[in-house]
Amino acid sequence: MSEIERAGDAHGQGPGTTLARGQGGVAEKFENPGLPEHRHRMGDTDPKAARRAERQVAILLVLSMIGSVLIVVSIIGVKYDGSFNQISLSTKAIGLSMFLSLFALGVGAVHWAKTLMPDDERIDYRHRQRGTTAERDQAVAILKEGTDESGIARRPLIRNTLIGAGVLFPIPAVFFFRDTGPLPGDDLSTTMWREGMYLTKDPEGGRIRASDLGLGSVVHVMPEGIEDQEEILNAKAKAAVLLMRLEPELLNPGSGREDWAVDGIVAYSKICTHMGCPVALYEQQTHHLLCPCHQSTFDVTRECKVIFGPAKRALPQLPIRVDAEGYLQAQSGFHEAVGPSFWERG
Repeated sequence: MSEIERAGDAHGQGPGTTLARGQGGVAEKFENPGLPEHRHRMGDTDPKAARRAERQVAILLVLSMIGSVLIVVSIIGVKYDGSFNQISLSTKAIGLSMFLSLFALGVGAVHWAKTLMPDDERIDYRHRQRGTTAERDQAVAILKEGTDESGIARRPLIRNTLIGAGVLFPIPAVFFFRDTGPLPGDDLSTTMWREGMYLTKDPEGGRIRASDLGLGSVVHVMPEGIEDQEEILNAKAKAAVLLMRLEPELLNPGSGREDWAVDGIVAYSKICTHMGCPVALYEQQTHHLLCPCHQSTFDVTRECKVIFGPAKRALPQLPIRVDAEGYLQAQSGFHEAVGPSFWERG
């Protein structure tokens, strides 16, 4: 026995396996061992098992249909009253319903493929991108054969439930888009901020003294009295502000903004001008504000101009001042609309 044959036995190749020799007696490749013996599934040999699998697939598709209906019910059935509990309930109901719809549809499709569709091993040879007429006719024949093998024609229960699941599945998207409501128009141009309105801590409340803020401080603030607004969530979404204190010499205010800060304290809208996410990550060393959604980065020392990311507009600045007792007030409201810029502005 040669060294190569002994090596084959040592690696469990068996006496029937031979190796082609290259230069110097080095093995180059194995002979094609062929395909292993095909193992049939229960559904291939037992009609009862096939019918059982068919019913299981149908049940999963019906569950997907139920999930799609529940998404719509969750969207239109939960009425908002402005409370976080209602928002939490609606979000959980939509999420669970969407999970049921997607999960059942996916598992049903996988179970169908694993248990009922043919699993014979085949070899598909590559061919030119544009086949001949005969090859194209053959492709059509293969597609027809695949349709027959999938069982759509002879398994009406799966076919009908699949059609039902496919029809209902995209319907919730219509309600999702409708739920976004109309474009805000000029609504974001008007916030609750007015001249003389005090800055208060969010969410605990309480006015803020300029002397209470140390270098590097970051405070989330709201206008005083916002709790009395009827639509408090909408009011907060537009009026959210970040208050930061830097060394005064680091600031580079533009023309007309020289008095918008107080001893290095600046106030900027917290709503990203890209997609409206809350800009809440402050890098104290670089004086950059980062939006966690899409990584838009704003330079606080240069009027929060965009230095990185998809945002195209600086964060609007809120002019501030101090009263006789040292409390921070707004000089006026924002001079431009807050929030994202993906609609036309006047």
